[in-house]
Amino acid sequence: MIHLNKIRGARRADLAQVVEIDARITGMRKPAYWAGILRRYGGSDRSRFFLVSLEGSAVQGYVVGEVRDWEFGSPPCGWVFGIGVRPEARLSGTGTRLLEAICAAFRRRGVGKVRTLLARENSLVLAFFRSQGMMAAPFIALERDP
Repeated sequence: MIHLNKIRGARRADLAQVVEIDARITGMRKPAYWAGILRRYGGSDRSRFFLVSLEGSAVQGYVVGEVRDWEFGSPPCGWVFGIGVRPEARLSGTGTRLLEAICAAFRRRGVGKVRTLLARENSLVLAFFRSQGMMAAPFIALERDP
């Protein structure tokens, strides 16, 4: 079992490892995407978060989210839109600790709800979020081609 030493804000030096973790999960390498996430969510904006979990200097996982205000008539809430853990670090509590850390950051910003969206067929992530006490929200996602 992996025991994490630390959860902290992501840094430029972490990006290669984050890209590798994401590529192992999704099958796609997206270095430009992750560089953009670091620019937008890794700075001093106190409503945006890009956190990594570390074992020594090795990134074991990441979580990205932000506080959104009054969208869809909802009071401010935290949105988690990216979470990933090295496959070999799964079942070690890494994802739980990352979610707890971003939720603590949301609470410090006065947020009382946390939400996320995921693909219906993503049973692994759905099972994780359900194990963390997340349930269906009172919103329905709709889409169409432009």
